[in-house]
Amino acid sequence: MDLLDLLQKSGGSDSIGQLASAVGLDSSDASKLVASLAPALMGSLSKNVSGGGLAGLQQAIEKGSHDRYIDNPQMMRDDSTRQDGNKILGHILGSKDASRAVASAAEKDTGIDVSLIKKALPLLATLAMGAMAKNNTSSQSSGLGGLLDMAKKFL
Repeated sequence: MDLLDLLQKSGGSDSIGQLASAVGLDSSDASKLVASLAPALMGSLSKNVSGGGLAGLQQAIEKGSHDRYIDNPQMMRDDSTRQDGNKILGHILGSKDASRAVASAAEKDTGIDVSLIKKALPLLATLAMGAMAKNNTSSQSSGLGGLLDMAKKFL
């Protein structure tokens, strides 16, 4: 299952539309962008988890209230969402240079202007965390084992 599937399963379709609107993309370009950025985001997240960061991810998912970005799609327009997304990117990707590299690669992949991608990237990071939080909440399993099971499915 990829990030688009995870977002749709968690009810994030409206949030993707709001993300598109907030950065000036149409829905088709937004879907292309999500598909292009997802491997880098989820791959970096997977590396963090396999490098001993599973407990930190679990804490972020359980205590971060990220599901609000799925439940309230209009939050894609809030500056606070972008700020939270930049913090998430810092944890996932590690640096602004890594974030810029991801945006540049997505520009080559999609043809979407890198300035729009840089606006969308932190918003997508909040949606990814929100989708994982929603999935973790609705999962029958809980604790580190449940999160590990989720990570195996989605990362």
